[in-house]
Amino acid sequence: MSLRIGTRASALALAQARLVAGALGEGEIVEVSTRGDRGAAAGDKSRWVGELEAALAGGEVDVAVHSAKDVPGELGAGLEIAAVPARADARDAVCGAAGLDALGAGARVGTSSLRRRALLLADRPDLEVVEMRGNVDTRLGKLADGDYDAIVLARAGLERLGRTGEAGDTLPAETFVPAPGQGALALETRAGDDATRAALSVLDDPRAHACLRAERALCAAIGASCHTPVGAWASIEGETMALTAFAGRPDGSAWARDRLEGPAGDPEALGQAVGARLLGAGAAEILAHAEARAAGAETR
Repeated sequence: MSLRIGTRASALALAQARLVAGALGEGEIVEVSTRGDRGAAAGDKSRWVGELEAALAGGEVDVAVHSAKDVPGELGAGLEIAAVPARADARDAVCGAAGLDALGAGARVGTSSLRRRALLLADRPDLEVVEMRGNVDTRLGKLADGDYDAIVLARAGLERLGRTGEAGDTLPAETFVPAPGQGALALETRAGDDATRAALSVLDDPRAHACLRAERALCAAIGASCHTPVGAWASIEGETMALTAFAGRPDGSAWARDRLEGPAGDPEALGQAVGARLLGAGAAEILAHAEARAAGAETR
């Protein structure tokens, strides 16, 4: 069965779509321009997936390939995540320096991620964390031009673009908690499209899919949004899943962390349990502060 594979047109998105097409053995790649690609303001994940979901719903494509960390908590009506291929490295990487410890006080570190900003400043409040935009190639170009002393990127993106040689240090997921879904691909289809689901089933990695379910359940449990710095990383050993979570203020002044183990066969329950524990540790106030900060920025 030859599927029409919808994707954004960025170099990374196309590399990911080609991985899926290659694994299927055939398929037509259909490029879809999203609001994010056209420069829509940050803070709304739907800017990366909305047009792809519309193409799915309209029958223009059979499957949409997303970076799982870009997929909002609520999918478009009548759509579902049908498969999650084997996950790439979920961790973040420092580019431009051997590691965070190698950066001097006041070093300029570029990132577009509130989560990375919160984690960086929680660990190194002496750093100057600077907003940066653009795709991976653009960001690495800005680093090479000397605009930043270092930048932090997802290692999976560097791997898929063949640029891991530009990573200095890979940050441990246990402490520098990745974004929910980082390193994973989400293959989204129309609910009830059994033929497409069957074709994609050969790509589904049950362990990766379960980990994504746990991480997304955590986000739902704490009411995480694009404005809230949240990390979630699940891993499986045997029949046990471990879920590590982080929620923090963007300025690094307050944060909550947790780690809990549970049965790998019930990832949503583990995500909900960790979410409840985070809320009990003060995450609700932390996230409310982040939301208020974002609302204030939008009105200025």
